[in-house]
Amino acid sequence: MTKLTIVANIVANEEKVELVKAELIKLINITRSEEGCINYDLHQDNENPAHFMFYENWASRELWQVHMETQHLQDYMQATEGCVENFTLNEMTQID
Repeated sequence: MTKLTIVANIVANEEKVELVKAELIKLINITRSEEGCINYDLHQDNENPAHFMFYENWASRELWQVHMETQHLQDYMQATEGCVENFTLNEMTQID
């Protein structure tokens, strides 16, 4: 199995920053307890508080895909529907 790194960028609508932040924070502890989660770290941009970034490492892509189907992630998507201006996700492999 090859370790998978995920970089997820979430930009909240300006009037929804605190709501999105609160919903993202809810994901941290439950996701960290999932099988295959090595780290799941949330960051907030110092210059643009609407920009959040998750830096994640998973034991395998398969275990990350299980995470993507979890109820808590579906709950986040429902709670933040219409509140996120932009979302990008990169699946990456560490070179060195």
